[in-house]
Amino acid sequence: MNTEYIQAKSILSPIKNGPDPYFGIKYSMNLYRGCQHGCIYCDTRSKVYNVGELSTIRLKQNGIDLLARDIKRLKTKGTIGTGSMNDPYMPIEQKEQLILKALEIIQQSKFPVHIMTKSNLVLRDIDIIKEIGKTYAAVSFTITTANDTIAKIIEPGAPVSSERLHALRTLSQMGIYTGIVLSPVLPFITDSEENIERIVQMASKAGAKYILAWMGFTQREGQIEYFYSKLQKNFPGLEKKYHTLYNNRYSCEVPDSKTLYKAFNNMCKDYNIATRMEHYNPTPPRQLNLFS
Repeated sequence: MNTEYIQAKSILSPIKNGPDPYFGIKYSMNLYRGCQHGCIYCDTRSKVYNVGELSTIRLKQNGIDLLARDIKRLKTKGTIGTGSMNDPYMPIEQKEQLILKALEIIQQSKFPVHIMTKSNLVLRDIDIIKEIGKTYAAVSFTITTANDTIAKIIEPGAPVSSERLHALRTLSQMGIYTGIVLSPVLPFITDSEENIERIVQMASKAGAKYILAWMGFTQREGQIEYFYSKLQKNFPGLEKKYHTLYNNRYSCEVPDSKTLYKAFNNMCKDYNIATRMEHYNPTPPRQLNLFS
C-alpha cells in the first residue's frame, strides 16, 4: 500500500440543497482519499472525481485542524456524513485514528453524524458514537450479499458480510441507530430474490432499523474498465452481458427491477424493517400538553 500526506483546503463540503433525502446528510466529510477495500464496482474510480489510483491512500494531514476550525463557523447545524468517497474505517484508520479524532470534535460541538462503512472497526468508537447519539448518530453498513464467499470477491479488502452484521448487532444492542445500505445490486451476481431475502432476514436478526436499497449499479469512464476486467476474471462471460444490456449507460438498474423492489418492500414489511431512515431533526415536534 502506498500512502501520501496531503494538505486540504477544506474538510466539510455542503451538500447542494441538502440535507439529501436518502441519507439525511448536510455536510460531507472525507479525511482520506483512496480506499483499501478495493470493491470491484467502486464509483470513486471514475475519472470525474480525479482521485487517481484508488489504492494509494492520501491522508489529509491538516484535516482535523480544519474540522475544528470549520465546524465552529457553520451557521446551520446538520448531519455530517462520512463514507461517500471512501470507507472511513478502512484498515489504515486503525493506526491513524483520523475518524476517531473527528468524532471527538463532532461530539464536543454537538453535531449529528451519519457513518457509512463496510468495516467492523467502527466498534472501536462505539462509546463516542453513543454519546453523539444524544444529538443524533446513525451507522449504516453496506451489505450487498449474504454470501461471504461472494463478498470476498466483489469487496476483497473489506470485512465479509457476516462480520459487518455482527458489528451491526453490537451497535444495535447498545442503542445506536443502525441499518443497512443494500447497494449496489449486481445483475446475475447479487440480484436474486434469495439473496435479497437472506439479507433482510439477517438484518432483522441483527437488529437493523432500516434498509436503504437501490437495485442497480453505476459505470462510467475510469471505473467501468476496472469493473469489467474483474468481471472477466471472476465471472467469465458476464462483462459481455453487461455491455449488451447497458453499453455505456451510467445508472443501471438490474433486469426486472420493479419485481425485485416489490419483493424487497414486502420482505421488509414482513420483518418490520423500515425502507427509509429517520433523519436528524433540529426542531422535533412539540408535545401537546393535555392540561393546557
